Amino acid sequence: MVMSRQEKVAQAEELRGLCERAVSMVFVDFGTVSVETITDLRARFRKIGVDYKVVKNNVVRKAIEGTALGDAGLDSHLKGMTGIAFSFEDPSSAAKVITAFRKEGDAKERLTIKCGVLEGELLDAKQVEHTLATLPGKDEVRAMLLAQLQAPAQQLVRMLNAPGQNLALVLDAKRRKEEEGA
Repeated sequence: MVMSRQEKVAQAEELRGLCERAVSMVFVDFGTVSVETITDLRARFRKIGVDYKVVKNNVVRKAIEGTALGDAGLDSHLKGMTGIAFSFEDPSSAAKVITAFRKEGDAKERLTIKCGVLEGELLDAKQVEHTLATLPGKDEVRAMLLAQLQAPAQQLVRMLNAPGQNLALVLDAKRRKEEEGA
């Protein structure tokens, strides 16, 4: 597909806006993957609110020109077919989907991770799979925070109930002793 210069500039500006809004991005090479497989991946991304774009490498270069990403060395990863998964809320969501997707079989393993970006910092493919994909998600962090907030209250309730519980145990032991003696 041949794009005019104006279309490329417009696409680069749109891409720059997505890069600025995204909390994280994962760059993949989908060149050896079938259309059905990519369609399945896109559907999974849609379910969790991740945007997935297929872009020309030159458009990406133009979009990151003069930004921190351009200075970070992202340009060296822009070879072959490039797809970008943008996460706007949960930084690990796209990486988790791609990592799980790749583990499902031979055809899906051909999808290769080029690199990732987390809050402006460039990550290589191994860091994306082993660090970014293992970060707790937004809901997991909320659950951990809630557990931390509830822990002192639960401990207080246990401490307030302990004297009454101990008294009940002593009375029960005395009742058993009396029944045995009678």
